Amino acid sequence: MHKKNKHQKDYDFKKLIESFPSLESYVFENKYEKKTIDFADAKAVKALNTALIKTYYNIDFWEFPDTNLCPPIPGRIDYIHHISSLLNTSNIKNNITVLDIGTGASCIYPLLGNAEYNWNFVATDCNKKSIASAEKIIIKNKIKGVIKLKHQPNTDNVFKGIINSNSKFSVSICNPPFYKDEAEAFEATTRKLKGLGKLTDSVTRNFAGQAHELCFKGGEKAFLHTYLYESSLFKTQCFWYTSLVSNKDNIKSMKKSLTKLGATTIKVIEMSQGNKKSRVVAWTFLTEKEQQNWINNK
Repeated sequence: MHKKNKHQKDYDFKKLIESFPSLESYVFENKYEKKTIDFADAKAVKALNTALIKTYYNIDFWEFPDTNLCPPIPGRIDYIHHISSLLNTSNIKNNITVLDIGTGASCIYPLLGNAEYNWNFVATDCNKKSIASAEKIIIKNKIKGVIKLKHQPNTDNVFKGIINSNSKFSVSICNPPFYKDEAEAFEATTRKLKGLGKLTDSVTRNFAGQAHELCFKGGEKAFLHTYLYESSLFKTQCFWYTSLVSNKDNIKSMKKSLTKLGATTIKVIEMSQGNKKSRVVAWTFLTEKEQQNWINNK
């Protein structure tokens, strides 16, 4: 985990329950006499993450449908911290505006980025119900002025219809859909539950999630290459473009495509949370002179 991540140690369940009493019913002592929850139980996972965001990030209201994806807070804040480090390396430290692609019903990245670093956000989603849920969260937490929502009407597009010639973003972030269809998502969930020893006749994802949150025609690779191509259409509107990449095998083709598209710098940032390994790919199309002009104009 990033050195600034607050979740490197075991969960303090006593502290978490004080912030969110509903968590208590899901906490038990395992055979090692250690307090934990059943991580195969979607409701328990959601209760834990609700307690985390309330306790450590002062988000009083974080409610969204149980059918929507519940993001794991430790992993999501890790991405935010790595983005902060990336911006620091480019001397981008003030007036930061982040473009969040696919914010979801939970609006998680804007909430965490604003809470930790006071960043401004434009958050997009192709699902109107997710936008409505995110808007309710923003209003309830009284942060409407720093987080703006935009509906992406075309599910085949990423930046088209969102960015225009006058746009100016410090960085874009994205947690892309992993699967090509619901069948592949179901197979992945089945394998995960089997590994946890929780496989039953009724398979439920422990982080929930709907098809538009988890799937894209062609899977993660197809989405990423759409993301790359469309970023090249707006080379000077965003300093850094970034995305999480789950499958490391996609990195090679991404680098090759980005080089052809004219990226001036490509970075791969390794991330890990426990046994889970992932990475952030970051790129910019700006020349050194353009980067310096950007910083000077800020």
